[in-house]
Order: sequence, then structure tokens, then C-alpha cells
Amino acid sequence: MNKAGRVTLVVFLLLVASALFYPTLKWHVLADDASKSLATGSNSEIREYSRREANRDVRMLLELNSSSPDSPVPDEMGYLKSDASFILKKAGRAKPERWTVNSLLRSFPSESALLESIEAHYREDLMSLKTLSRFVLQLGLDLRGGMSVLLEADIDGFEEKNGFRPSSAELMQLLSDDIDILNSRIDQFGVTEPDIRLQGSEQVLIEIPGEADPERVNSFLRSRGSLTFQLVDDVLTGRVASDYASSPTSFFDEEGRIVTPPYIPEDRILLGYYSEDSYGIESLESLAVLTREIGLDGAHLKSAQVSSDESTHRPVVNFQLDSEGGNIFYSLTSRNVGRKLAVVMDGKIKSIATINSAINDSVQLSGGFTEEEAQSLAVTLKTASLPIDLVVISQQAIGATLGDDSVTIALYAILFGLFLVIVFMAAFYGPSGFIADFALLVNLFFMLSLLSVLNFTLTLASIAGIVLTLGMAIDANVIIYERMKEEISLGALGYMAVSRGFKGAFWTIMDGNVTTIIAAVVLLVFGSGNVKGFANTLAIGIACSLFTSLFLSRLIFDLIATEENMRRVRLTWRRDR
Repeated sequence: MNKAGRVTLVVFLLLVASALFYPTLKWHVLADDASKSLATGSNSEIREYSRREANRDVRMLLELNSSSPDSPVPDEMGYLKSDASFILKKAGRAKPERWTVNSLLRSFPSESALLESIEAHYREDLMSLKTLSRFVLQLGLDLRGGMSVLLEADIDGFEEKNGFRPSSAELMQLLSDDIDILNSRIDQFGVTEPDIRLQGSEQVLIEIPGEADPERVNSFLRSRGSLTFQLVDDVLTGRVASDYASSPTSFFDEEGRIVTPPYIPEDRILLGYYSEDSYGIESLESLAVLTREIGLDGAHLKSAQVSSDESTHRPVVNFQLDSEGGNIFYSLTSRNVGRKLAVVMDGKIKSIATINSAINDSVQLSGGFTEEEAQSLAVTLKTASLPIDLVVISQQAIGATLGDDSVTIALYAILFGLFLVIVFMAAFYGPSGFIADFALLVNLFFMLSLLSVLNFTLTLASIAGIVLTLGMAIDANVIIYERMKEEISLGALGYMAVSRGFKGAFWTIMDGNVTTIIAAVVLLVFGSGNVKGFANTLAIGIACSLFTSLFLSRLIFDLIATEENMRRVRLTWRRDR
């Protein structure tokens, strides 16, 4: 590759690394603590905050319009001008020459439209920040503090319930399914996503960074879920829908619980049909009356997945039942063809579908789902209960003070080590030492960018891997420079000294780094927890250091000492070298 191509490649990689590192920079440096605290909270907390702030802003605008309608729109609400302009353009109305509070309010068709626009502003900012947090370098349990929970599979309970003891392979699959289910319940924490992973052959380790309420964690772990299939009473559902439309408040008590009207008999039950709103939170969409008798219990569910209908190409949800469940479901559906069947989880209707024919153990639900709704329903069906119960073995809390102290010490260690290396290379190798220092900084930047996009959790062990990698990265430059010194002592100058120095050092550097990568791979395969964190940073760091020392440093030297100018390469501050 010629020099222009190599320069282009380096510039391209630097731009990519900058894009990958930007989320971490924005999260840890540019975002304020209040916004980060809200973004790492639950979606319910974000919704409550957005609606509260939106109501406050609307009241402020209305008061300002009453006192001074011709005053300019406050700077912090300038975003409303673009929303108002869009509404006016859509309605075929002209945009005002000067935006005032009064002209802004008159642009919105109603107060509710204004409220919705302001709420969307707060919601989008926080939800985008929440999404951003999934692509940043996270601080681990030992740096940030939090909670560590160790769970163990209840094998005896599984054997008693199912009549057989799982093999090692079956147990690993059951625990893997447990982890998927636990991950689907994450939002109940209201914190950064916990790290849930297998530990050993029978245990699951959950690490929750940040402040976590032990009671909420225990509630999360104990949640078993209840999944049932029940028939819909269309006649009573229609009557309820009509009454609800005319008087919705009569269906709820003072605490917001659903009140059953007196005309619904004892063998029927009134439940809410819930769907996800713009915050990803379940919101009541309508009410339906179901038969109280459970047609099929979710305990018979074996698996669920999303596919596409062959004729309509719309998303559908397929799930498998065990043999007993298949027989029950066949009897239920064969007797009720044409009726509607509701999927109920934890007392909430998740889906209503029409029974088109008798169904055995392979069931397909189609209800005009979007892809997201189908995926959500599949998760609902799969997460009703854990395939194998987990028992809490230990639960430890780590104070935030320990985390803060660890972060400070770790940052000092990296900065002090980096400073010493930079000073040593500049002092010992003269101007060429600055090239090594630049390559080292680029190496560190590439490392942090890759770790960021992988949403890597930074622990003290990981930081140790970074520090070790920096030392090994500069070691490669030392080997190259010493080879170049040997060539210079033999009479080679400029370009020839550079070329022979890099060529002579290549295999020495490769041998040393490849053996270290092999060690890192072994640690990744057989290690766990902090050991894996150390191995990850070490492996990524070595890959980056090979590129910066053998490719980037060589490119810089080739730009300085070409075959045409034969410029002398200075590896010391002394003029005679």
C-alpha cells in the first residue's frame, strides 16, 4: 500500500474511533448528572418526569401569555418554534414574521397538542440518552459500587416437579434460558443494566452497578409470573366498551384499580388490555370481559418465537406446548372455533386472537401485530416463569464510597504511568520518542473506542490490563528503535535505517505479542469475572498496539525520511547521532 493509501486508512480509522468513542464522551463528560440519573432510571420514572416538566412549562407559557403576550419565546423553549412551524405548514397557514408567546400558542390547535409536543421533547432527550448508555464504557461493580447476587439452580426442585434430573448439558441450557428471562425483566431495577452471567456449572451471578434497593432486587428475582389463556365474552365486552366510552372514571376506584360493574356475573372477570406506550411502558388500552375459568395454564408452554405469516407476511407468534397442554388446548379450541381467546399475564391481557380452527401443541397467534408487538408477546410468553428455579446463595452490597476511591486511584495510576512512559521515551530517544508517544496515545484512544462500542464494563482488573498493554505497546517501539540504532551504527542512514529497523524488529514483536494473545485467549476461555475483564482489555490492547507500533509509527517515519531526501533519523538528543 502506498503512502497516500496508508494515510487515508489511518485517518478513516481515527474518524471511526471518534464516532465510536463519542457516546462515552457524551455520557461521562458532556451529560449532566441529573440527566444521567433520570436516563438510568426506569421508564416509568422518565414518563413521570417528562409529564411533570411538560405541565410546568405549559402553565408557565399560559401565565406569560396572560401577562405579556407579545414577549419573545423563552430561549429554553425555542424548540417549539420548529414544531409550531410544522403544524402551520401542514394546516396551510403562514408562519408569523416574529415569534411571540401568543403567536406560538395560537399555532398549536389545542393545549393538549402543546402539552404533547413539550412532553415529547423531554421524553426524546432522556430516551435517547438511555439508548446512548448502551454504547458507553460502563463502570463495574468494584468502581461504582452496587450489589452482587449469587444464585444457584434448584435441581432437586426441578426433579420433583418434572420427574427427572437434568444432565449437565440440559442444566446449562436451562440456566441459559433463565438468564434470558432475567434479562427481559431488567427495567424493574431503574439502574444501569445488570451483568447477568453463568458462574460454574450450577450458578448464576448478577452484578448490579450503582445504588440498588435490595427489596426491589429480591422482588425481581422472586417474580415467577402467571400466564393463562382464557376465552373472551364478546357480548359483555361490547357492553363494557360502550359504558367505558361514556363514563371511564366509573370503572376505577380512588387508587386506580379496575372496578367490576354489577351486571358482570361471578363466572366472568373484567381485565384491562395493555399495550406499550411511547415510553415502552404498559398502558391501559381497553377493557375486556373473560371467562373466569382458565382454558390453559402457561406452565404447559415449552417455547415461543416470532415468524411471518405465509399469506399476509405479517408477524405472528408461534409457541409449542407440552403433550398434556396440547391435549387441553385442542379440546378448548375445537369447542370454541370462531371465539376470541385472550393471553393473560399477571392479571393483564397481553393479546386477543380469534380461534380459527382446533389447535394441538403447535399454536400460532395472529392479531395484526407489528414486528415489535410480536417480539414483545414472544418475550411475554417465554418469561412467564423460569425453566429452573434459582435460590439466592449470597447477596452483598458494595458502598459507593469504595467505588469512588477506586475510580480516583485507578485514574491516577493510568495517568501517572502514561506520563512516566511519555517522559522516558522523549528523554531517551529524542525527537523519535515523540513519535512513539503519539502512537501510544492513538493506541489508548483505539482501545477505549473499541471497549466503548462493546459496552464494556470497566473494572480494576480491566484497568490493570490497560496499564499492562500500554507498557507492552511502548516496548514494541523500544525494540524497533534499538534495531534502528544498530543499523545506524553499521552505516545505514535515513530511509534505509528505518526500513531495516522495522524489518528486523517485526518478528520479535510479533512473537512476543502472539504469545501474550494466546495467554489472553486462555484466560477468556477458562477464566471468569474479573479475570475475563483483564483478558479482554489485554487482547484488545495488543491488537491496537500492533497496529500503532508497526503500521502507524512506520508511516510517520516514512513521511519524514523518504528514499528521496534520505533525511537522518534522530534517536537521541545528541547532534552526532
